[in-house]
Amino acid sequence: MKTRDKILLASLTLFNDEGEGNVTTVDIANELDISPGNLYYHFHGKEQIILELYAGFELEMVDILEAPLEQSLDAQDAWFYLYIVFEQIFKHRYLYHNLNDILQRYPDIDRRFGRLLDLKRRAASAVAEELVSAGVMTASERQLADLCDSVVLTLTYWLNYTGLRKDHAPNALSIHRGVFQLMSLVAPYLTDDFRYFYDECSALFDVLSSAD
Repeated sequence: MKTRDKILLASLTLFNDEGEGNVTTVDIANELDISPGNLYYHFHGKEQIILELYAGFELEMVDILEAPLEQSLDAQDAWFYLYIVFEQIFKHRYLYHNLNDILQRYPDIDRRFGRLLDLKRRAASAVAEELVSAGVMTASERQLADLCDSVVLTLTYWLNYTGLRKDHAPNALSIHRGVFQLMSLVAPYLTDDFRYFYDECSALFDVLSSAD
């Protein structure tokens, strides 16, 4: 692995574990056992590291969010799709844990994140409309709009909420909780024939939680 890639990987790990605001370029250099000058050769400050990490996150996230815009998802696919979205967010949780502060300090990320929010909303709408068309859900146009807003809100601030609760659950369980929270938002709109799907998700979550 090239030094530049090692710096990005170490930075991502430190940001996730310690919080982006608590990590300096010296900390990153020490983690890699390289000199600050060597790090500076590759990145002229932490801002460049943040911007490159975000660019990678954005590229992967856009690819994920555009999937339901390009092909339909059934109920089972939608369940797995939520895991993929949450796993990507969790992989870059430093961003979501400290979202408002990072957006204020990095205007370029602020502008780009706004577009990402719009794409989240479009993806949520595409999935919801497909489930309604398939008879999995029943909801009015207004209910669907409100539901999609709630889904995007949860995706964006779920990790902030868990941080405020001092929730230190293992990574996998944190992702399960996020997915189950979204399923709970969808549950009231499931048709009778598909109510079992939420019940099975609830039972699975109970098993996973008890194993923690």
